[in-house]
Amino acid sequence: MARAVLIVEDGNNIAPLEIALGSLNGVKVVVVSNGRDALELLYGSSIEIAAVVTDLHLPYVDGFELVEAIRSHTRYSRLPVVVVSGDSHPETSIRVRRLGADAFFPKPYSPAEIRHTLEALLDAP
Repeated sequence: MARAVLIVEDGNNIAPLEIALGSLNGVKVVVVSNGRDALELLYGSSIEIAAVVTDLHLPYVDGFELVEAIRSHTRYSRLPVVVVSGDSHPETSIRVRRLGADAFFPKPYSPAEIRHTLEALLDAP
């Protein structure tokens, strides 16, 4: 069974990221456009999520709240979480790391770099 990587992004230009992550061996990509749908998928779906890639500025539940919710849930406390954001304020990357994100990429980002980072996170014990 393929592992699923959840992309949470409300923008329109995520095709390069979908393609890059879809090329990971044994990985299926699932995309939602807001944090609320991401939490519903994580907590109420039979899909087994292996990692999350999220933007910060999302409708309903923002990326900060999403990372915090993931880390506070016993089942997902160790789930790899990668944050991408157009917010280039130096405190942003510090804040997402404190909340428990495994990596932060400012926009514009390299889909290949995110793929490489997720590959390492998914293979980590």
